[in-house]
Amino acid sequence: MSLGTVTALRRYPVKSLRGEDLERMEVNARGPVGDRLWALVDGDGKLASGKDSRRFRKVPGLLEHASRMDGDVPVLVPAAGDPVRGDAPEVGAAVQFIAGPGWRLAREERTPHHDASPILLVTSATLARLGEDVGSEVESQRLRPNIVVEVPDSPGFVEDAWVGCELAIEGVRLRVAERCERCVMVNHAQPGGLDHRPKLLKQIGRSNDACAGVYADVMMPGTLRVGAAVDTA
Repeated sequence: MSLGTVTALRRYPVKSLRGEDLERMEVNARGPVGDRLWALVDGDGKLASGKDSRRFRKVPGLLEHASRMDGDVPVLVPAAGDPVRGDAPEVGAAVQFIAGPGWRLAREERTPHHDASPILLVTSATLARLGEDVGSEVESQRLRPNIVVEVPDSPGFVEDAWVGCELAIEGVRLRVAERCERCVMVNHAQPGGLDHRPKLLKQIGRSNDACAGVYADVMMPGTLRVGAAVDTA
């Protein structure tokens, strides 16, 4: 059964920074190749994030900065200054500009940088429903998905019903594992006209138990592309 069409693919090479839009995205058992493979890490081993927790340390303004991949190397794109490759001598200064003294750029080791399953998927129905509830557009970038799916004439939060199901996107097979509980990062401002929205997370809580989008595991790797059909497997 056809569920919809992929309208956006995004990868976030450095966790908690903005990422890059792709027309095609390679996916392996870990998830999108290069996605959240790197992070900014402090002296205690905590990862820079928009929140404090056992694993994360809150660093203001992370979404002012972006990251992308250049082959196998991450590239930091600070809000001011030139992009810096992760293997360049200047990367330490770029990290300090973003996070402050005592931070470094580090590759994932044994513990995955993902919050839960490796792929986050959001549908147009969920974005439309949240827009209705808050009274203005909710951009997909606020929810930081890897895959955005356009679904026809569906009620909000339609992907919640996909939990436990397998999806076929051409040769890729995904198993939807659980709903995604959102955190305060959805409120944060981003470049490109995305202002600070302090009430968005509270509205997601009222609308859908603080969940928007779903996590998925990779059952069969392959290549995703914008425009591909999403079907039940």
